[in-house]
Amino acid sequence: MAEFRRAILQSGPIESFALQTVQEFIEPQKQAKLVQDENQLLENMLRTLLQELVSSSAQSREEIMLYGKSIDDGEDSQGQIPRLLDVVLYLCEREHVEGGMIFQLLEDLTEMSTMRNCKDIFGYIESKQDILGKQELFARGKLVMLRTCNQLLRRLSKANDVVFCGRILMFLAHFFPLSERSAVNIKGVFNTSNETKYEKEPPAAISLDFNFYKTMWSLQEYFCDPSLTLSPIKWQKFSSSLMVILNTFEAQPLSEEEGSANNLEEEAASFNIKYLTSSKLMGLELKDPSFRRHVLVQCLILFDYLKAPGKNDKDLKSESVKEEIKSLEEHVKKLLETTPPKGKDFLHKVENIIEHEKNWRWWKRDGCPPFEKQPIENKTVQDGGKKRRPRWRLGNKELSQLWKWADQNPNALTDPQRVRTPAIADYWKPLAEDMDSSAGIEADYHHKNNRVYCWKGLRVSARQDLDGFSRFTDHGIEGVVPLELLPPDVRSKHQAKHNDSKSNDRSKRAKKDGPRSAAHQVKDNQIATPASEIDGEGIRTGLEASAAAPMDSDDMVTTGNISQSSTPTPDEHQKQSPDADGGQEAGHVEADAEAEAGVINGETDAEVDLEAGG
Repeated sequence: MAEFRRAILQSGPIESFALQTVQEFIEPQKQAKLVQDENQLLENMLRTLLQELVSSSAQSREEIMLYGKSIDDGEDSQGQIPRLLDVVLYLCEREHVEGGMIFQLLEDLTEMSTMRNCKDIFGYIESKQDILGKQELFARGKLVMLRTCNQLLRRLSKANDVVFCGRILMFLAHFFPLSERSAVNIKGVFNTSNETKYEKEPPAAISLDFNFYKTMWSLQEYFCDPSLTLSPIKWQKFSSSLMVILNTFEAQPLSEEEGSANNLEEEAASFNIKYLTSSKLMGLELKDPSFRRHVLVQCLILFDYLKAPGKNDKDLKSESVKEEIKSLEEHVKKLLETTPPKGKDFLHKVENIIEHEKNWRWWKRDGCPPFEKQPIENKTVQDGGKKRRPRWRLGNKELSQLWKWADQNPNALTDPQRVRTPAIADYWKPLAEDMDSSAGIEADYHHKNNRVYCWKGLRVSARQDLDGFSRFTDHGIEGVVPLELLPPDVRSKHQAKHNDSKSNDRSKRAKKDGPRSAAHQVKDNQIATPASEIDGEGIRTGLEASAAAPMDSDDMVTTGNISQSSTPTPDEHQKQSPDADGGQEAGHVEADAEAEAGVINGETDAEVDLEAGG
């Protein structure tokens, strides 16, 4: 122990005397690295020496980290305890002693010190963070350092020592890697010990809506443990209480003047971890935009927990509850947007943080895979020229080896088991299990959400099951699943839908074919009617019209022309004219129409005249 007492009083670099001091203490040991028994002996001696130094500083009423530093020393000089810690840290870094020895001394030092001295000790730990975080030291002392920091956090007050607690948490976040499982709340346990106490009975001589006061602070019970809202009764009570609060916020909006009067930057300087719950302050807190934002942001965090996949939310599977959560969330976002100052910017930042929280949840659910990747070592080219790259037969090593293996085994490419199309029942079996409500598989994990799986399944069904493939248009991807794979209740629903769709298709076809067949029948009858009958009917109609009323010659000719041809051609429309000589032109048209009708029906003009005369 005397050797180390003399060593910490020496001036000069530590490298010049640290290893020599250890070798003098462990006589006659002259090796650069100690064995296990020698490490244990040295550790016990250093812990005893540290205890004596702390006791001496307490008796002299000096600060621990400044004990032994004289007034004449410069600013670069250190006390005896920091000097001792530097010596041990140097020996651990050079692997002369066991790497966890420095962490054990720091733990002992924090346990023997007051909270005022612990701030200085922790400042020393922060200054040596880069050295303590090296892999050879971190692997030996990470658990000891975690235990030391947790003990400090338990001794500190969360209300009065907020800054010191934040320093410890920031140190742990930098000291431990991001993928360290010991720093992650894997199971998502809530801190239910953070209880908010408020008044249960209304105070006397205070004009206050005490029911609103109790409703406001009763929400903290659900914010502290969001799993309570999974119960239908608790959810109903929470949603009704929250609607009262949101309606009150909306009925009493804050103006821009009130928002600018409460400077949030000045509040951050005197930040407290919790708001006061006195009923006398309720009126002032309602006018505080920071207070409103805290309550509304807590609501968004709770809604994000309820919407997160993978939770045991069997009680919240009803669509009515999901719609209620969505409407409440939109209401909260609207109030945040209208809360001054800079409500839209604040809402955008909160939404961005909540969106990133999803990535954190998925990372924990995947088992916390490490983010760090080992750097690729750049291999230096040896002297003697540039190294030639190997040439492969098919461009790269893998393809060349595969081709070589196929040459040695000719049956490899013709093996039927090499590429095999799965059976239709085997492929759709996972999706059929998802459709079974008794399996309890959540909608987010259904195979129908996998586009690649659905695309491959449609290709398999197109080759093996055309009937199921045809059901995709009406029933979606779930309709392609064979009926024998579905649960009984789902199968009956799909069969009913399939039968309804078939009957609808038949009725639609019947409606389409009805008018079409009638039109074809009329057309066939028109074609089958002889032209002579058409002409005879036209002449008789003209004679009856002339006998009924006296008409001019021109009108009679025109009437006869129209009666002979019920559907005038475009040429006839052009030739018809109200002039005096229109009758002659109409007579020519009549003759042409008769000739055409006779040719179409295979009859001569003479036969037409005979039939008309008969």
